[in-house]
Amino acid sequence: MGRLNVLKIMGLGLIVLVLLNSTTLGAQKKVVIKMATIAPDGSAWMQVFNELNADLMAKTDNRVSFRIYPGGVLGDEKDMLRKMYIGQIHGAALLAPGLSTLMKDVNVTQVPFLFETYDEVDYVLTKMDVFFKKGFEDKGYVLMGWSEGGFVRMMSTVPINTLSDLKKAKVWTWEDAPIAQAIFDEANISAIPLSIPDVLLGLQTDMIQVVYAPPAGAISLQWFVRTKFMTDVPLMYLAGGIVIKREVLNAIPKADLQLMTESIDRYMTKMKDVIRKQNHEAIAVMEKHGVKILKPAREEIEKFKSLSNAAMQRLGNNVLSKDVLNEVYGHLEAYRKEKK
Repeated sequence: MGRLNVLKIMGLGLIVLVLLNSTTLGAQKKVVIKMATIAPDGSAWMQVFNELNADLMAKTDNRVSFRIYPGGVLGDEKDMLRKMYIGQIHGAALLAPGLSTLMKDVNVTQVPFLFETYDEVDYVLTKMDVFFKKGFEDKGYVLMGWSEGGFVRMMSTVPINTLSDLKKAKVWTWEDAPIAQAIFDEANISAIPLSIPDVLLGLQTDMIQVVYAPPAGAISLQWFVRTKFMTDVPLMYLAGGIVIKREVLNAIPKADLQLMTESIDRYMTKMKDVIRKQNHEAIAVMEKHGVKILKPAREEIEKFKSLSNAAMQRLGNNVLSKDVLNEVYGHLEAYRKEKK
């Protein structure tokens, strides 16, 4: 075979390789991850998440992106979980009640009066991160990162300074929230279950008089507009997280998945910083809009704590693992000793 013919064949081979490579690249599907959240459009959570999405699209040259359904347009968290299960969406940004439906041990983060500071929260979640992630993996989901709601306080249309005040009021409870339900049962309170999207209407119609949420959440959901009082006692910490079906992530090339993980890590840290700042400022904002801030006496706070402790003792391991709770107590004890 002459040299010229060899060169022609080599040239033809290179052209074929280039064409095949171009076809492969052109055929590579863009991955659009459909996600839902109850966070309203325009909220701090959505603002930061939109930044995350823009960052991810830029870094992957639009190969990977999120399509987010905010504000509970797909329903409450139980509706999102059902849609995720049947494949209508691929993931969700859930708060602790929703997360605990997938992995019950997340309930430990909702134990009332467990955490005293955000530093304690960060310490414990870091220590428990591998444990929680494995729990979600075992169910076919990946916990991509922790977000949060913050420390929860009561807001009401009637003043709540004492446990007796609470027992006389019409109290809301989130549907399918066993920790909250256990507390209300212990107090002999017949709480009224409503989904998050229905709470504002419940306040408007006087169906409910008492709600509970982090201050910034109460503002973004517009609950504070329909309440007159806020009881300034941090009742519990409300964790949150982003979960995505493992099979969806398996379809993403490793390099892009790494970029996605890095973006989520960075922006979830930013999100927590923003939300904590907003929660700090939100109380003053509500006060400026006419909400009266109530400061219960120390003995009344102790009554709330005793009631909560009794309720937690009654919960079975199917809701709250005592072993996991004891592990968290151990981490908290170690942290508090170190800080003394």
